[in-house]
Order: sequence, then C-alpha cells, then structure tokens
Amino acid sequence: MNEFESKCYGMSEAEIREQYIESLTGRIGGLEMVVQSVLSDCQEMLPRDMYCDAIRKQLNIAKFILSEMREERV
Repeated sequence: MNEFESKCYGMSEAEIREQYIESLTGRIGGLEMVVQSVLSDCQEMLPRDMYCDAIRKQLNIAKFILSEMREERV
C-alpha cells in the first residue's frame, strides 16, 4: 500500500478489489449493493464524531468502486 492509498482509503486498491468488489455481495448483489453497504456503514458512524476519518475513507472507497464500475462500462 502506498502513501496515497493509506491516507485516502486506509487500504490498497488491490485490497478494495478483493474485500469489496470481488466479495460475495459484489458478485451476487452487484457493485451497486456494495456501494450501498459502504454508505450505510458511513451513516452508522455519523453519530460518533471520533470516526470522522474512517467515514472519509469509507466514502473514498465508495467513490473508488463507482469509478471502477464506470470504467467497466466503457
């Protein structure tokens, strides 16, 4: 994991692909369902101010997945 990935996602892009995109939910429910799940996780963290950085990273992961979806359609 490089410095950008660490600061932006808290994990490498390869780990995002493995843990989110290639997950059972990703394969069966589709990537839209994965993004919904990530955003739901963010909602659950919102009332807890101390998770601000974690929320930011989760939102970046959702955006990364959306960009991967867009590239697949091209």
